[in-house]
Amino acid sequence: MKKTLLNISLLAAIHILATSCSDFLDKTPTEYSSVGFYQSEAAIQTGVSGVYNSLYIDMGYLCPFNVYMEHYTGMAMERAENNTIGAGGALNPDNSAVQTWWTRNYVIIARANSVIAGSAPYLDKLSGASKQYLAEAKVLRAFAYYNLISTYGDVPFFSEPVTVDQYKDERTSKVTVLDFILSQMDEAAADLPWIAQDRGRVDKAVAYGLKARAALLGGSLNYGGKSKSYFATAAAAAKMVIGQRSLAVDFDDLFTKTGQTKADVRNEMLFELMYSDQGVKKFHVIGFGQVSRNYGQTGRHPSALLADTYECIDGKRIDESPLYDPKNPGANRDPRFKSTLWMHGDTVQGNTKGTDAGRVKFVLDVFNPTTMFYNFGTSTWESKINADINSGAAWTSFANAGVGYMWRKFSDEANESISSTTCNVPLMRYAEVLLTYAEAKIELNELDNTVYEAINMVRNRSGMPNVSADRIGNQDKMRQLVRRERKVELMLEGLHFVDMRRWKIGDIENDSPSYGYPVALTKDAQGYITSGGYADATPDMVPNFKKTPRHDLNDIANYDAYKSKLKVRDANRFWNEKFNLYPIPTVERDRNPNLTQNEGY
Repeated sequence: MKKTLLNISLLAAIHILATSCSDFLDKTPTEYSSVGFYQSEAAIQTGVSGVYNSLYIDMGYLCPFNVYMEHYTGMAMERAENNTIGAGGALNPDNSAVQTWWTRNYVIIARANSVIAGSAPYLDKLSGASKQYLAEAKVLRAFAYYNLISTYGDVPFFSEPVTVDQYKDERTSKVTVLDFILSQMDEAAADLPWIAQDRGRVDKAVAYGLKARAALLGGSLNYGGKSKSYFATAAAAAKMVIGQRSLAVDFDDLFTKTGQTKADVRNEMLFELMYSDQGVKKFHVIGFGQVSRNYGQTGRHPSALLADTYECIDGKRIDESPLYDPKNPGANRDPRFKSTLWMHGDTVQGNTKGTDAGRVKFVLDVFNPTTMFYNFGTSTWESKINADINSGAAWTSFANAGVGYMWRKFSDEANESISSTTCNVPLMRYAEVLLTYAEAKIELNELDNTVYEAINMVRNRSGMPNVSADRIGNQDKMRQLVRRERKVELMLEGLHFVDMRRWKIGDIENDSPSYGYPVALTKDAQGYITSGGYADATPDMVPNFKKTPRHDLNDIANYDAYKSKLKVRDANRFWNEKFNLYPIPTVERDRNPNLTQNEGY
């Protein structure tokens, strides 16, 4: 009999377990051998809990992978200049994040394979929820394989525990892996309810949603020359979910602990990483790593490319709307702008301790050494040192390492400590399914009312107008709109990391420095701005989105006409076509010489 073997890199990571707020996730199996263990519902449930626990892939500083990986695109940035693994010199086979992403997804696969294969001899006698749990394991395994093929392309493929003979296997075609994902989701869906009884479990909506997401990838990149077929599959799978779930009433509720207690939010959140302040606390520090130096440790920043993607409330892009004002660029914008971003002049509320004593409230200022803070004891505003400008760590702030914007999304918590937040993190929302359906139908040039209705539901929820009349029946204009919607609706949820590659726009997102707020031209002896900045912005300081038809289609702003007046960083940012795929980690190729490297690395 062949001795079963987990990949060495998986063995190194297999002990890393996470807990969660749900009972079913609190259980961690102590044995991953498939021999005689998974004979009962209880054993299978415990084994699948281990698969769920593997989803907590922290790419750094207790920040979930989907949030972190958005900063590997042109829509966001890490605080170190030109050091992102999305564009620039840091993307190489020895990068630790490249290795972590590979290894941790294979941990998910290994654990799922152990449960699925280990239970196979006992399927006829299994009862209760056993088949549901096994279906969940198949969905989670497919999720990991989707992550791998969307990042690395062809990858080693195993649907059972790895044997000694398989340890030197070559990479399997991404087309084969994708087709496996699609077939598995149909199989899994048959044994899943439309909405899981226990929050945090995957269900039928997730299975079909993942099928739609994966097929959209295959269609966009024309896997196996089957683009049209994959788009049709994506549309059909998304359509299965439409009507089975619904959107939350308030967009902001989706990203706060209080909001996530509401039933309508639960309905939209198809798949989420679960966190809790109960029992053994399970928390993340997303907010701490992206807010002002006045109460956090800024390390990740949104870009002006993202900020300038949001339409004005009339439904027009900022270069086309009379409502856009360079002196006050946050005014009259799609409400999701304010829900996702904070900028100069905004009032920020937060908490450093999770108690009344830890409450903070102040005005963001990108220019001056002091700003206004609210004194909760006296109910008055008072001037204090602005750590974003006047502190030893000010170099990391949204004014210096960033370009004038901060993430409000996942940061707007007034009651919990910003350094131990327990709001859940969405991995899939109903809004994504609606936009996936619309995009697939648009790519098929099947522009019917269902497409407009799907997009309108997402836009109307945030108070934006319906699809404009000039877009009806126009494939290019609809393609532009659905891509815009995916950015402004889903940013910081991990999807643009793949979307940028699906749409083949990495070059135009990353071919220029990162520009931002209008800089101060002069300051007085005390360091206060006297000219320049937003107050002196002129009407011509509006980005050019029409540098090329591709820039126009994808809403990529160009600032060349007035770049000398703007904050700039990443002067040496660059894009290479090889970045569309990540390199196979060096350590994996050392262990398995049959693993070929992606082109260019």
